Amino acid sequence: MASHHFEVKVSGGKLVVADLTDDGSTITDAKISGDFFLEPEEAYDAINGALVGASVTESADDLKKRIDGALARLGGSQDVSLHGFSTRDVAIAARRALLDAKDLTDYDWTVIHSPVLPTPVNVALDQYLLEEVAAGRKGPIVRFWEWQDKAVVFGSYQSFQNELDPEGIEKHGIVPVRRISGGGAMFMEGGNCVTYSMYLPDDIAAGLSYVDSYQYLDAWVLAGLQSLGVNAWYVPINDITSDGGKIGGAAQKRIPGAILHHTTMSYDINADKMMDVLRVGKVKLADKGVRSAKKRVDPLRRQTGVSRQEVIQTLINTFVSRYPTEVGELTDADIAAAEKLVDEKFGTDAWTHRVP
Repeated sequence: MASHHFEVKVSGGKLVVADLTDDGSTITDAKISGDFFLEPEEAYDAINGALVGASVTESADDLKKRIDGALARLGGSQDVSLHGFSTRDVAIAARRALLDAKDLTDYDWTVIHSPVLPTPVNVALDQYLLEEVAAGRKGPIVRFWEWQDKAVVFGSYQSFQNELDPEGIEKHGIVPVRRISGGGAMFMEGGNCVTYSMYLPDDIAAGLSYVDSYQYLDAWVLAGLQSLGVNAWYVPINDITSDGGKIGGAAQKRIPGAILHHTTMSYDINADKMMDVLRVGKVKLADKGVRSAKKRVDPLRRQTGVSRQEVIQTLINTFVSRYPTEVGELTDADIAAAEKLVDEKFGTDAWTHRVP
């Protein structure tokens, strides 16, 4: 018999704790607890009973179906009411318990506010530090970028000619840099964006769907923005938005043992220049339900009225207040390794134009 424990703090809700026992193939005992509200009393036993007998390989979606089915059968005679949590939260807690997943609080983090570096070096650092964490040579890191050049950082699988306007790039002196993660293109002038990267062991996201992992890993950012008066939320898969429009977007790269999760948020973007540089496809605009890419973006400077550095420091303070953290810095060896990657990969035409 094996015992498992995991706790989920629901964003804006309550604590859900899963304590499970299995015999190697099925769950033999389940106890869900927390400070949530649940009526009627019989619903509590129904939730626990629904988990018993489930295969240890069932996904969170499968476990949710079991719980929903049990509550539906109970609800035939009385209304079931859950407050501060959902059946999905229970299923995720159970799945992550079975996988002995780690939480962000289970690791000692290093937070780094990088010196000013060329954008290609910042992009190369993402690959280097991801591989260092995967190999166990470094612990988990959250790194805030600094840069002064004008760049477009675009996704690993995007077409150069479909996404970037060569006339706009030449006109504004833009450095195009292809990153290792998927997702869309980001127009990044020095001082006009807030960008950070997280490098973490992959067991932190164990049991989470790909979509759920985005909001989970950026929950501290949404809390930090809230403290600045910005009501922000996630629009799946990877957009952070607010009442006024899109703030930014996240992307991930996963390799065996580690995950890179990085996010860029607009601070004071020049929308006209952005439109000169990026080709925003009509299909994408139609899908977003807006007529103009310029109207999609609502920068943090307008929403907060504070300096970019104050935004960054608020986010750092939020992270430090939530997770075991020490302040660190990049070493000369880190930067040298990234510069070598620029020479060999990120600064080459072969990589930049890998998808013409």
